[in-house]
Amino acid sequence: MPQNTQQSGGQPSLLGLRSAIVLVFGVLTGIGAGLLTYLAQRSVPAALLAAGAGFGAGVLFFHTIIS
Repeated sequence: MPQNTQQSGGQPSLLGLRSAIVLVFGVLTGIGAGLLTYLAQRSVPAALLAAGAGFGAGVLFFHTIIS
C-alpha cells in the first residue's frame, strides 16, 4: 500500500518518487524515439507519433521493472 509522503509544509506531495521516476524515464524514452525518427525521416508528424509511442511504451516498461 503506498504511503502519502509529506512535504515540509505538511501537505501530501502531488506525485510519489517512484511515479516521478517512471514518468521521467518515459519522457526521456519518448524524446529519444522522436529525435531518432526525425533524424531518419525529417518528418515532424512521424517524429511526434514515434515520441508518443515511445513515451507510452517507456512508461509501461519502467512501471513493470521498477519496484
